[in-house]
Amino acid sequence: MKVVGFAGFSGAGKTTLVERLIPELCLQGLRVSVVKHAHHSFDIDHPGKDSYRHRQAGAYEVLIASDQRLALMRELTQSRPLTVHEMLGELDEGVDWVLVEGYKQSDLPKVEVWRSANGKPVRYPEDACVVAIATDSPSALPHSTALPVLDLARPDDIVAWLLAHQDQFEYRCEALT
Repeated sequence: MKVVGFAGFSGAGKTTLVERLIPELCLQGLRVSVVKHAHHSFDIDHPGKDSYRHRQAGAYEVLIASDQRLALMRELTQSRPLTVHEMLGELDEGVDWVLVEGYKQSDLPKVEVWRSANGKPVRYPEDACVVAIATDSPSALPHSTALPVLDLARPDDIVAWLLAHQDQFEYRCEALT
């Protein structure tokens, strides 16, 4: 499977970009998964639902399935967040591409998403894992770079670039060995 991260500060457009890349990759006949970093406690379940009641009763895992969808909720008993590599290990091995949103400190190859109007600094000068920059204002980049600069408004071009360079995104997890 190929894995690429999308990193940048809040408001840069990571979610919108990933949302726009998914159908472009699917049009190529590829299976796509997403790993998204969430902050602190979050819930996809709701009070009153059976699965919520099972979790509240103390179930370690609750697996909900229908003929169209499967969801696994697992209560983490450890006091540390899962690494991105642990999360990738939970995914179906038959997926072609995994788009990782967030995890900007990870050792994954990543595309930095940057907007000048956001007023946030860039990461690419200090982060050796940044392999390209997706931006809406290339002329405003504060540091010169030899990295590819991709148009944030052209997800089809970004997918074409990813596919043309897919060998560098082949996932090899040395972190778990």
